[in-house]
Amino acid sequence: MITGKVVGNIVSTIKHPALKGYKILLIKPVNPEGKITGKVILAIDTVQAGTGDTVLVMDEGNSGRMITGKKDAPVRTLVVGIVDSININRKRI
Repeated sequence: MITGKVVGNIVSTIKHPALKGYKILLIKPVNPEGKITGKVILAIDTVQAGTGDTVLVMDEGNSGRMITGKKDAPVRTLVVGIVDSININRKRI
């Protein structure tokens, strides 16, 4: 799992039937201090996250299909949680 910041979303009028009802979000991976650590990735939203949210992202295809309940879904990366806070050595970041 990685942490990331939602920076936008993808609007698609046509997509795979298994993705119907899911938003596709643009995520920038970040470290615990909030500094960007990688390139933008796409992730299926399963928790109603929005732009500006810090989120937990799972990047494992089979687990993603299990979460959606669709074994034929072309899914690898999902947003599975919204982060309220990050604490390192009892210090809130």
